[in-house]
Amino acid sequence: MAIVLVVFAIVYVGMIFGRLPQLALDRTGIALLGAIALLAAGEITLAQAGASIDEPTLALLFGLMVVSAQLQLGGFYGRVASRLATAALSPRALLAALIAATGALSAIFTNDVVCLAMAPVWIAACARRNLDPVPFLLALACASNVGSAATLIGNPQNILIGQALSVSFNAYFVHAFVPAALGLAATWAIIAWQYRAAWHAPVRASGKDGDVPAPAWDAWQSAKGIAAAVALLVAFVATPWPREIAALAAAGVLLLSRRLHSRDKLGLVDWQLLVLFLGLFVVNGALAATGAPAGAVAWLRANGIDLAAPAWLFAVTVVLSNLVSNVPAVMLLLPLAREPLDATLLALASTLAGNLVLVGSIANLIVADAAMRSGIPFDWRVHARTGVPVTVATLAIAAASLAWIGG
Repeated sequence: MAIVLVVFAIVYVGMIFGRLPQLALDRTGIALLGAIALLAAGEITLAQAGASIDEPTLALLFGLMVVSAQLQLGGFYGRVASRLATAALSPRALLAALIAATGALSAIFTNDVVCLAMAPVWIAACARRNLDPVPFLLALACASNVGSAATLIGNPQNILIGQALSVSFNAYFVHAFVPAALGLAATWAIIAWQYRAAWHAPVRASGKDGDVPAPAWDAWQSAKGIAAAVALLVAFVATPWPREIAALAAAGVLLLSRRLHSRDKLGLVDWQLLVLFLGLFVVNGALAATGAPAGAVAWLRANGIDLAAPAWLFAVTVVLSNLVSNVPAVMLLLPLAREPLDATLLALASTLAGNLVLVGSIANLIVADAAMRSGIPFDWRVHARTGVPVTVATLAIAAASLAWIGG
């Protein structure tokens, strides 16, 4: 048991800092190394490690990544961003259009991919229109997180929650749509107010669409990706077909192509994220087998902190999501989700908490990286000025909504 606790502690310290001292390891490498250490030490067997892995979650993630890769290679995301960015709208209306489109896309496709494809286009568009790109980049990052909270396929942690707790796609959407929609409106209001007199600025960006040219618009390939996404939504909403099987079937169909090589699509799959899931499944499974988590929860309850109570679970989810990132936090807290609304609570709290600090979400880091490559100041201070009030507002909306639903 001691070895399991030590490995778990090291892995989650790595989740907090994103690395281990003197080692060239990121969070994925740390989680994988932790799983390997437990196997090598004989604390778990290969069979036990395999049993701790939630294969349906990984299958659903993989299938959705292939669908998103199809749209990325077809130039769909760049096309949407370009059309919006060149629309004859006032800055406030343009901000609203960006937030609405980003939120909608992030609810259906992976929010990280949406930011990766759209950020360079918006940077170049703002340079052409003599607009300060910072408010629009902040809107892109914040809206991608808020919008992804609306569905069980909007981000990795929601996918995990939906699969692990067998949550109905429709039931979750009914509960999460309103707080997500109101959260997007709050995001617009906060950014529009902060930049109310500072929309225009001297061109500070290079105006180039990143270091790698974005895929050209291909109507046919994009149409295939959209058709696959629509078919998946219909399957999720109207059929009892397991979500992971439907997603794999869609991925399989899209891989059958005469023009887009499977190597290119699979190259856009986030294998790092899938390996991170694998490693954390094994490490958390080994910890659960020791009985230590249950003992810690019982000790906290005896001292007045009942993590099964909605208020405590909500608060701990927010704090832990910013300490170790939302996916590891959700993996730790899933065993505490026992009430019908706990799945929605976990999903909303962990996702909306991602806007609090720059490192709280991969989407934030993607946008910041695109900005800095173009010479646009976008550090943690710039992000916090907007991210903190957006997080506070959206979490307050989510808490009020959950309290109202729970009666």
